Amino acid sequence: MTAKLTRTLTTFLAACLLAFSSAGYANTVEESPSALAMTGDALLVRPALLATTILGTAIYIVSLPFSLLGGNAEEAGETLVVGPARATFVRCLGCTQPGRKDDTIQQAAE
Repeated sequence: MTAKLTRTLTTFLAACLLAFSSAGYANTVEESPSALAMTGDALLVRPALLATTILGTAIYIVSLPFSLLGGNAEEAGETLVVGPARATFVRCLGCTQPGRKDDTIQQAAE
């Protein structure tokens, strides 16, 4: 009984170590977009994403009764409205990853 429990726990521990070993090697995404990427984002991509947000909001409002009946109104709102709005308004200019750009704050030497 003890040998079987030890073997099971050892197998479980080995599986966990193999599954989570790559997390230590993961790199954070740091983007530094070029001037061309920022210009293209400001002139082409952001207006298209704004139109997508407006169109997604209209589609969400029209499909809301059906989404409520189906029980997936929250998922539909996330996909049709929140996702495009986040890509439009909460993304650094020229970046490809959604969300804010993490900057490290350094204190000025006195």
